[in-house]
Amino acid sequence: MNKIKIAIVGMGNCASSLIQGIHYYDGKNSDDSIGLMHWDIGGYAPCDIDVVAAFDIDSRKVGKSIDEAIFAKPNCTTIFQEEIPKYDVCVSMGHVLDGVAPHMSNYEDDYTFVVSDEEPVNVVDVLKESGAEILVNYLPVGSEKAARFYAQCALDAGIAYINCMPVFIVSDDEWDAKFRQKGIPIVGDDIKAQIGATITHRTLANLFKDRGVKLDRTYQINTGGNTDFLNMLNRDRLDSKKESKTEAVQAVVAERMDDRDIHIGPSDYVPWQNDNKLCFLRMEGRTFGDVPMNIELRLSVEDSPNSAGCVIDAIRCCKLGLERGIGGQLTSISSYVMKHPPVQVSDDEAYENVEKFISGELER
Repeated sequence: MNKIKIAIVGMGNCASSLIQGIHYYDGKNSDDSIGLMHWDIGGYAPCDIDVVAAFDIDSRKVGKSIDEAIFAKPNCTTIFQEEIPKYDVCVSMGHVLDGVAPHMSNYEDDYTFVVSDEEPVNVVDVLKESGAEILVNYLPVGSEKAARFYAQCALDAGIAYINCMPVFIVSDDEWDAKFRQKGIPIVGDDIKAQIGATITHRTLANLFKDRGVKLDRTYQINTGGNTDFLNMLNRDRLDSKKESKTEAVQAVVAERMDDRDIHIGPSDYVPWQNDNKLCFLRMEGRTFGDVPMNIELRLSVEDSPNSAGCVIDAIRCCKLGLERGIGGQLTSISSYVMKHPPVQVSDDEAYENVEKFISGELER
C-alpha cells in the first residue's frame, strides 16, 4: 500500500515518540505488536506512516534532518528506538506567534526553547511541495494563535488536520464547516494517553456511576519535567487545557459536579522527572446508606509514548477519512483518542464507534 504522508508541527517529545514508534514496529507483526490499540487500520500498519515535512522554532532542530531533530534538546523522552534511518527531510523554521511563553527564557537552554533566528518558511508552500496529506499539530499548550494559523495552513494546502493540543478547533462548528466544505477530515482536540490521567479518571468516574456511588469531590494533580510542564507554569496559558481535562471527566459522571468540587489540572514542574508524568488522583463518594468512601491513586507514565499510541491510530483513521472523501469532524476517532472531541460519549461507545468507522459501518 501507499504510505500515509504526514507533516508535523512541533518536533518535541511527542513527535520523537511517534517517529520512534513508526520505526520500532517496522518488521513486526500483529503477534508482537505490544503497545498498540490497533495493528491494522484499513490495511495500514504503523510503519506505513511517512513524515515528509516538519516545522519547529528551536535552533537545535531547525535545519536538522528529522532523525537528528527528534533527539535534540530540550527533548527528554525515553529513547526506545535508537536506530532511525536517515531522513532526507529537514525541519523547517515555523512561525513563533504565541508558541513560546515569555517565562521560558528564564530557564537553562537544556530545558527550554531556544528560538532560531532563521526566517519562517511559507508553510502552505512547504506542505504542498512535500506531498503531505495530514498535518499533525504538537504545539505547546496555550499556543492559541499558532494552532489556528497552522489549521488555516492545512486548509489552504488542502490537507487533513489532527489537533493534538487543547485549542478548540475541531470541536468548533465554524472550523468544522470550513473543512467540511473542502472535503477534508479533521481530528481533535487535545490528545489523550493510552493509559493516562484522563482516561483513568474517566474510567473510575464511570465506575462510580455504574455502581450507584455518589461522587462528591475529586481532584487530579499532575507533575512532570518536560517542556510541556515547564510551559504550563504560566497559568494564563491553561484555560483551554483545564477546560479540556475537566470536561472529559464531567462528561461521564452521573450529574454535573459543582466547579468547586472538581479540580483537574497541571500542578507543577519537577525538572528531574523529565518526560515521566505523575498523576495524583483522589475521589470521594458515598455508597449504600450514604456511607463515605474514597479512592486515592498514584499513576506514573512516560508521557509522550503514552500519547503516541493514540496519535498513530488517529493518523490512520484520518487517512481512511481522506480515502472516503469525508470532510469535517471525524467524530468516532476524536471521541476515542481526544479529551475535547466534538461529541463526548462513553469510552465503551467510543471504542465501538471506531471499530464501526474502520469497517465502514459508520460514516464518520
